[in-house]
Amino acid sequence: MFVISSDCIACGACADSCPADAISMGDEHYEIDQDKCLQCGACVDTCPTGAIAEK
Repeated sequence: MFVISSDCIACGACADSCPADAISMGDEHYEIDQDKCLQCGACVDTCPTGAIAEK
């Protein structure tokens, strides 16, 4: 399971890279819909702040 921490700067890079369209803007930062997530990790490599990690 991948999660996005509060280090997210809401740049949208992760959402653009997600092949499953599982990432969307939440109240304060982007969030991953675990039901849609393919666990591919594409978002991890595109995050400029390293805010996405496997939990």
